[in-house]
Amino acid sequence: MGVAAEICDALAARGITHTFAIQELTLPIALSGTDLIGQARTGMGKTYGFGVPLLDRVFDAADVPELDGSPRGLVVVPTRELAVQVANDLAIAAAQIPVRVATILGGRDFDEQRATLRAGVDVVVGTPGRLLDLYQRKDLRLDKVSVLVLDEADEMLDLGFMPDIEKILAALSDF
Repeated sequence: MGVAAEICDALAARGITHTFAIQELTLPIALSGTDLIGQARTGMGKTYGFGVPLLDRVFDAADVPELDGSPRGLVVVPTRELAVQVANDLAIAAAQIPVRVATILGGRDFDEQRATLRAGVDVVVGTPGRLLDLYQRKDLRLDKVSVLVLDEADEMLDLGFMPDIEKILAALSDF
């Protein structure tokens, strides 16, 4: 797959040993740091299509600054349920590398999420509203994010999240 062996080993330990078409197409592009848009039906492997290269780049890419507890990867999703699912999938793939994944979303204890961010995270998966809230309160740093994923971007636009997405993009220093 062209990614760290530890990521492949973590996936293999969960019985994930073959790639889907979306992954075969996106991995080389995403690993190079090039922007891309991917589309596939539900259940066709999109999360690992963006998640595996995100984790690999955060863990081992020369153009991504060393991990220091501030987020290097950000995945923005439209719903709480999707945030939990994506974060769980990323945690599975990151099980054998020192990359910490946090889920940030509304409907959960605010102070607990603030404490998680203060303790240090490398990849944040969250919903636009809570991400912005924590950013505006200076609890979430976005200035060192090197890899951004807008998962189900069409759904976020349909739900009226465009202003929030624009604010998040403005907060990122390299985008």
